[in-house]
Amino acid sequence: MLLRSMRLLKIIRVAILYGLDEIVASEFAPPRFARIVNRIFFWRDLSAPRGERLRRALEDLGPIFIKFGQVLSTRRDLMPPDIANELTLLQDRVPPFESELAVRQIEKSLGAHPDLLFASFERTPVASASIAQVHFATLKDGKEVAVKVLRPGMRDIIDHDIGLMHVAADWLERLWADGRRLKAKEVVGEFDKYLHDELDLMREAANASQLRRNFAESTLLMVPEMYWDYCSPSVIVMERMHGIPISQTERLRAEGVDLSKLSRDGVEIFFTQVFRDGFFHADMHPGNILVSVAPETFGRYIALDFGIVGTLNDFDKDYLSQNFLAFFRRDYKRVAEAHIESGWAPKDTRVDELEAAVRACCEPIFDRPLKNISFGQVLLRLFQTSRRFNVEVQPQLVLLQKTLLNVEGLGRQLDPDLDLWKTAKPYLERWMSEQIGWRGFVEQLKVEVPRYSRLLPELPRLAHQALTRYTNGEGQPQNTELMRKLLAEQRRTNMLLGVIVYFGGGLIGGIIVIQVLMHVLRFY
Repeated sequence: MLLRSMRLLKIIRVAILYGLDEIVASEFAPPRFARIVNRIFFWRDLSAPRGERLRRALEDLGPIFIKFGQVLSTRRDLMPPDIANELTLLQDRVPPFESELAVRQIEKSLGAHPDLLFASFERTPVASASIAQVHFATLKDGKEVAVKVLRPGMRDIIDHDIGLMHVAADWLERLWADGRRLKAKEVVGEFDKYLHDELDLMREAANASQLRRNFAESTLLMVPEMYWDYCSPSVIVMERMHGIPISQTERLRAEGVDLSKLSRDGVEIFFTQVFRDGFFHADMHPGNILVSVAPETFGRYIALDFGIVGTLNDFDKDYLSQNFLAFFRRDYKRVAEAHIESGWAPKDTRVDELEAAVRACCEPIFDRPLKNISFGQVLLRLFQTSRRFNVEVQPQLVLLQKTLLNVEGLGRQLDPDLDLWKTAKPYLERWMSEQIGWRGFVEQLKVEVPRYSRLLPELPRLAHQALTRYTNGEGQPQNTELMRKLLAEQRRTNMLLGVIVYFGGGLIGGIIVIQVLMHVLRFY
């Protein structure tokens, strides 16, 4: 309790120093109140823009608030554009901790001093982030590796700061009319979950392993291998990846990398992760992306830092794919209908009104190169539209919004003339065909037939139990109409199961016959 109180006092001191009260008062209180507060704290300097003051305050408050500022920079529904743009500068601004602390952490976690574990270990870190920092090393067998070490004492700091954020979010929902619609408590809850996930580096290693497996056959993306014998919750050791940071476009050009192809590949990687796998790298800022220039893997993306990944269930993927495809086809009516059908917009929302609002947001950006449009501005206008129509913000899509903005930033650096719509539309149409076309039907049938084959023998018993439940002690039905509907539903189910079984059996039989014929014809 004492530590939390001291932390709260520091937060209040920093907030007053940088005039965060003035920023809040400008949104919620009348101008007179703000003038009174400024007279009380007359000694402070508020000449810098409010976004810069907020960024500097978060930097002074430490790694957790820096990370929260990075997340807030993607929530343009919560932040004005000038503040959101300033918060994007918080990437990679965390000073490293002492190397001796890293050595002790490795020794404690892996049971031996780094000089005994590795053939060589570089004391100076090569990268430092809010949760961990990275050192290069060499294994005894000569393999070059990167050693990621968790910052000491992070769990206690996170628990204290997140507790205060939960309190702030609760007050925000109580005092701000839009607080409940924007789900401030759920946003903090998502942030809490992702931060605690990042504290377990074994989870990050597992994320990397999954992503590496998903792209094992890909010629577009490389993911480092994890060396599990050297991994623990606070230290992980992975394959060292060699490449050029994707932000260094001049070096890439000098090496002969085709930046236009690289930008198109980035779009395909993004949509593959989101729609094929429902598992995507959600921290794709330039500091976490390299490009290989080795002859055997020339021009491939290299992904780093897997502490934050996003996942989408089948409902989310279906909703997003329908919206993206309708968006690419400029079918704004379908976009509006999808919002209402999903329950994200109220059921009484007029489709034509929501359609017109979405058209006004999106139509101006079509047939224009990426250099002339801004996803940030489009998202901002869409969020303003969602506010007007009481569309609920979905916390599970916060990471997707963040990743989409990262993709936009990468695209601007690599190829400002990229036509994102023409690049993404064929891939999305192909994916939709695989999901809802003939191939999608066959794949779904493979999943459902075994399930129905187990259910079919149980149907008589289940039907008897259901009928008994609605029958009185003398054997007379309590509700004749209900029993009639139940029997009709049973007949329909039996018919459907019969069709599925016969069709599935015929399909499998046909495949077997074709395989046999092909085998026989090989001898002629």
